[in-house]
Amino acid sequence: MTRRLVELSHRIEEGMTTYPGIPGPVLGVHLSREESKKHYAPGTEFHIGTITLAANTGTYLDSPFHRYPDGADLSGLPLDCLADLPGLVVPCTGTPVIGLDHLRGLDVRGRAVLLHTGWDRYFGTEQYFHGHPYLSGDAAAWLAAEGAALVGIDSLNIDATPPQGERPAHSTLLAARIPLVEHLTGLAALPPSGFRFHAAPPLIGGLGTFPVRAYAVIDG
Repeated sequence: MTRRLVELSHRIEEGMTTYPGIPGPVLGVHLSREESKKHYAPGTEFHIGTITLAANTGTYLDSPFHRYPDGADLSGLPLDCLADLPGLVVPCTGTPVIGLDHLRGLDVRGRAVLLHTGWDRYFGTEQYFHGHPYLSGDAAAWLAAEGAALVGIDSLNIDATPPQGERPAHSTLLAARIPLVEHLTGLAALPPSGFRFHAAPPLIGGLGTFPVRAYAVIDG
């Protein structure tokens, strides 16, 4: 049996824009290689870098604390809802709104449900920020009722982003303790099912969102 790993995350780079209004990451150096030579034996050197970034950068995971003050933060999410989840890809390309018609009849219980819109092809361009596909409120309610373990999307936001700022998908899914992963990429490389999904953030207390290295494992 062969095993294949599929990258599902965007590369984080200095100054990148993930979401309008959120500052891009800034890379720095705590200890340069040249400076480190003063502390180690000849021929031995190290680089210790720093990074300042907003939690909503690149491909990231939302925990319930992102939406609710009493919800589980990153450190409160068990690994079994973040890693080694059976995955399911829902094809949603060419549609502005992902509704119940895309989901009815699917077995989502205990699965990472990944909404493949194809919008990731615009990541890094101005078009990515405008007219993106999103999940409807009733579809989010259905996923929560049917027991999805995690929901991901390869788009700017799992909700519509109008000026009034309503976020029914975030509100419903995070209230049900279902983590969200936004700004995925590479979902076209996955089969409809038969793979395992991983997207575990660092174990940080008091933070609701953080970048992840999302990937899939395909056996056979």
